[in-house]
Amino acid sequence: MYEIKDKVFLVTGGASGIGAGIVRTVLDHGAKNVIALDIDVVQGKALEKELNNKHGKNKAKFIECDITTQLQNAFDIATKQYGYIDVVINNAGIMNDSPRLYEKAIAVNVTALITSTLKAFEWMRKDQGGKGGTIINISSIVGLMQTPLLPIYSATKSAVLQFSNCFGMEPNFQSFGVRVVTVCFGTTDTSLLDPRKLGGFIKDIDENITIGINKLPLQSVQSAIEGLLTAYRNGNSGSTWLVTSNRPAEEITENVKNAYKTLSQGVF
Repeated sequence: MYEIKDKVFLVTGGASGIGAGIVRTVLDHGAKNVIALDIDVVQGKALEKELNNKHGKNKAKFIECDITTQLQNAFDIATKQYGYIDVVINNAGIMNDSPRLYEKAIAVNVTALITSTLKAFEWMRKDQGGKGGTIINISSIVGLMQTPLLPIYSATKSAVLQFSNCFGMEPNFQSFGVRVVTVCFGTTDTSLLDPRKLGGFIKDIDENITIGINKLPLQSVQSAIEGLLTAYRNGNSGSTWLVTSNRPAEEITENVKNAYKTLSQGVF
């Protein structure tokens, strides 16, 4: 079992929603320090003040960061202040397929997540003097299923699943000592579901997206956080965890492996 106590955590999208909940919860469980990256300065600074008042000076650090362009600077600030980061949770995401936002969504959901993973890997890898560590990448239930409503968002979360599973495979973990775990969240009660933040690849389906989401079981933010921490404590590198419908976290690694076995039939 992996411990939270005395570890330094970094969370992207950490100023609100699930990200802010993770930041609060790991400090409540004894994390040494936590860094929240986000573009929302107002909520980020308020969270930093709240947590430092509660837990002590410099326990929490907010860094304003557009993760598509400013990750290197944010990581430099974090490592300069805290020396080492033990756990990186790539939580930031955009759920919008509209023509005005889909490129930004891909940049946030896929490119920045991969960049963050690679940067974390470089300082964690044991073969280059690091102490090892954990990277948790957030996918979604739409990475496990198919829907006509959000094909671009679904593609980004499928990419996260495949990238994280392959990066975290046992040969890599044995060689470098960096654990990579994937968490697939179900529909969670956050501002991501605000109709004003949603969008389809054409306007005609915007209403259908909201109707479709409302048909899915809704889980609380706290349930999502508890599931993620279960995956953190218990997940092997390369494992996949389903956290949905206010149920306890369920490891679905074998389901994913069996699905790819089916997909790869006839390839070799």
